Amino acid sequence: MLEHMKGAIFDLDGVIVDTAKYHFLAWRSLAEELGFEFTEAHNERLKGVSRMRSLDILLEIGGLEFGEAEKLEMAERKNRLYVQYISRLEESELLPGVLDYLSSLKKRGVGIALGSASKNAAFILDKLKIAGLFDIIVDGNTVSRAKPDPEVFQTACRRLGLQPADCVVFEDAEAGVAAAVAAGMRVVGIGRPEVLKSAGIVVAGLHEL
Repeated sequence: MLEHMKGAIFDLDGVIVDTAKYHFLAWRSLAEELGFEFTEAHNERLKGVSRMRSLDILLEIGGLEFGEAEKLEMAERKNRLYVQYISRLEESELLPGVLDYLSSLKKRGVGIALGSASKNAAFILDKLKIAGLFDIIVDGNTVSRAKPDPEVFQTACRRLGLQPADCVVFEDAEAGVAAAVAAGMRVVGIGRPEVLKSAGIVVAGLHEL
């Protein structure tokens, strides 16, 4: 499945770098401001979903309701905290095997795209010094529908000038795997096989490839 791919589309968090811990710290800080506890178990529900949907889940956990204007302000507050954390990111935080695998794909002439819900994706790639390895970046600023909607992967595929059957998606979240399958693409799951059941193959990380 990997030998014949013409395009590789990568999720960011949990595949290229582990920024989930910084998201968690920022959401937890917001929850503390609002007066309730937000745990790592709660944080699992936020994996792979958009910022506003994540906020809705957080407020649901806290049993709170707010108007749209207040929610937008909260989402911005969370993002400012998150950006403070990731502004200290450096190359050493790349997950094992990422640089080698992206470089090998580049040498083979495979088109490389990012397909992420993150609105800070370009900033993160820049901090990690790997932005130049990506031909296309499709992120939360580009698309409006979050995974499991296939929009992010369909857009990346189209911008690479390829057909879905030519592309392989690398994903660590159930919602992302579902989005890739819905887009008609093959999927490499990064994580645990019992969680990523719909992926074609599942590996612990890109270093295994």
